[in-house]
Amino acid sequence: MLSIIKGVASKLCIIDLKANVMKKTLIPVILLLLSAQSNAGVKQYRADIENSTWQLTDDSRLQCTLTHQIPRYGAAKFYSSASRKMNMEFELEMMRLPDSYALAEVRSEAPNWRPGKAGRVLADMKLHKQFSPSLPKKMAWHMLSELEQGMSPTFYYDDWYSASDKISVGLSTARFQKAYQAFVTCVANLLNFNFEDIAYTVLNYQFGSDKLTKASQKRMDMIVEYLALDPNLELVLVDGYSDSYGGRNTNLKMSERRANKVRDLFVKNGIDASRIEANGYGERRHVASNETLIGRSKNRRVVVRMEQP
Repeated sequence: MLSIIKGVASKLCIIDLKANVMKKTLIPVILLLLSAQSNAGVKQYRADIENSTWQLTDDSRLQCTLTHQIPRYGAAKFYSSASRKMNMEFELEMMRLPDSYALAEVRSEAPNWRPGKAGRVLADMKLHKQFSPSLPKKMAWHMLSELEQGMSPTFYYDDWYSASDKISVGLSTARFQKAYQAFVTCVANLLNFNFEDIAYTVLNYQFGSDKLTKASQKRMDMIVEYLALDPNLELVLVDGYSDSYGGRNTNLKMSERRANKVRDLFVKNGIDASRIEANGYGERRHVASNETLIGRSKNRRVVVRMEQP
């Protein structure tokens, strides 16, 4: 009986030894296969440390643009423009535009020099056919914040040109900080109004003169400030009007004088004179009653209409 027990134990040891050998052999193979499978079919686009560049490509009081070049892929751009409200937008400018509608997962991931730092999902970004995808203000600022903290916003989506492949696009943190600070400074200096705010303007005048009211003078200062930064206009229409107080011919000449004075100011600030049409209409086209002081003050006006190319 003892010999039988010893024999069984010996066989069990041999089986256990073989199982351990097989386990030690198979595990590395399985891990290698899994690793190869996880990395296969992923096209990665990211600037390396040596080639990473961030540039302030627009730096004015009308537009700020922070651009990051992604080799073989395109560029990542953060925009902010002059406006009454704070604005920001991110655009992933692709060399090859999407061929169908899809979603891209936006993740914040640690760069190679920060091992062990956990990443997280930030948002989903819509991909529209033949359009570079974009993200609105809140997420754009969020991505900038992640970059400022040394994290890399990364986009993952299916390759529409190859069904078996995935695309990974990462924003490098290298050489980001200096350009980012310049971008923040530019954004802080943007005008607090844009072209749409001044494209249609009504200027009012003091009684019997071509001198603007205080409120209209402030409005004119805004227009002049904008034109000094962006003088490229397609057409400017300047129409002068008067109230019905006084002689009709006198009022006509006063409306023409007001319109021409505005026209001359625009020319002085860089607008091509051939693009400006100035006319005086005197007492025609009243917008309020001439029976009251308030009504007459509204009728003493110059209407400015501007169009961009």
